Amino acid sequence: MANKILIVDDAAFMRMMIKDILSKNGFEIVGEAADGAQAVEKYRETHPDLVTMDITMPEMDGITALKEIKKVNPQAKVIMCSAMGQQAMVIDAIQAGAKDFIVKPFQADRVLEAINKALS
Repeated sequence: MANKILIVDDAAFMRMMIKDILSKNGFEIVGEAADGAQAVEKYRETHPDLVTMDITMPEMDGITALKEIKKVNPQAKVIMCSAMGQQAMVIDAIQAGAKDFIVKPFQADRVLEAINKALS
């Protein structure tokens, strides 16, 4: 059975890029969200195996959303996505329970490596 992924990013283009990489490699995209609040809601609805989470988003940022998802499921697997130069936020995210982080712009092999590592 394919691993179920929830993609969270406020940029539709970024969601499309991740979706493209993952669906071509046998993952099932069970949902998309454009901000942290939507992410928590979709997580509750879809129970994905893994979440890719942007850090900087309107409404609720990715780190807050990560903490909320961890309250729902302490075993949740979340990979943070950030632009270069957000090292402090990346450290916060790892401390809040993120499994890994991917730097934008995405490279397909790095995305797949991070996701496969988090799921194993």
